[in-house]
Amino acid sequence: MPDPDWGNQTAITEFILLGFGDLPDVHIFLFMLFLVIYFTTVAGNSLVMALIVADHQLHTPMYFFLGNLSCLEICYSTTILPKILVSLLTGDRTISVSGCITQLYFFGSLIGTECCLLAVMSYDRYLAICKPLHYSATMNTRLCFQLLASGSWTGGFLASSITTVLISQFTFCGSNVMDHFFCDFIPLVKLSCNDPQQMEMLAFTLCLIFSLVPFLLTMISYICIITTILRIPSTTGKQKAFSTCFSHLTVVSIFYGTVMLVYMFPTTSLLRDVKKVFSVFYTILTPLVNPLVYSLRNKEVKEALRKAYRKCRF
Repeated sequence: MPDPDWGNQTAITEFILLGFGDLPDVHIFLFMLFLVIYFTTVAGNSLVMALIVADHQLHTPMYFFLGNLSCLEICYSTTILPKILVSLLTGDRTISVSGCITQLYFFGSLIGTECCLLAVMSYDRYLAICKPLHYSATMNTRLCFQLLASGSWTGGFLASSITTVLISQFTFCGSNVMDHFFCDFIPLVKLSCNDPQQMEMLAFTLCLIFSLVPFLLTMISYICIITTILRIPSTTGKQKAFSTCFSHLTVVSIFYGTVMLVYMFPTTSLLRDVKKVFSVFYTILTPLVNPLVYSLRNKEVKEALRKAYRKCRF
């Protein structure tokens, strides 16, 4: 229910995103930094997608999931970074209520999809390493599409649709200043005239389902993978496998850890700035490093890149 104290207030039609403060010199530096990050993210993930589509040797379940991850990262970055770049360049920090809710919808959908997709990818690696004799029969084309379409994309967009429909019914009045660099769920709810407790509980529940549960499934898969790797007699094989697993686990832990800290802990005055900093990790840095960690370090992808380079030369 709307707060009666807001009864005589004028309804808000736009928000002001405080972003990263009011220092012009910092804005110039951040603009150049985020511009490089955005173009690198788009270029790196586009390269991975192009290689997977063009090279028939990469038409396997693992690279099918990696191609979807790269597509997801491009959409994910495009939802957040262009608006940040415009505000840093022009100084215009305003965003309409409808534009804010639209950004929240796509951001929430894509982050939910990525949480599920990372769990699916870890399950795929578990089957390939721990159940190699059954991998081809189990991870067939039908199961790949079911895990991807039903488990990841549909789940992420469905969860975000629920919250977006509820937020679109809210009335925003009073302050229109949002202490964040994009339209995030909790800062947006706190600007509404409605009781935020139910929505914060919904955010906690959805985060529990779409981040904590996939994170636990991912950890279980990697524990099984590491246990299997320990049985490898070759020391070189162990080191190579551990190197790959460690890099994957590092990125996964940073992504899931920062998401859960932002959405599952109450927003206090002490945690507000900390949450804003951690939001940079899963919104900006993770899409940048994912193509390097998951794809461009793989021997098959490197070989596909060399073949594509030779074709371009001739």
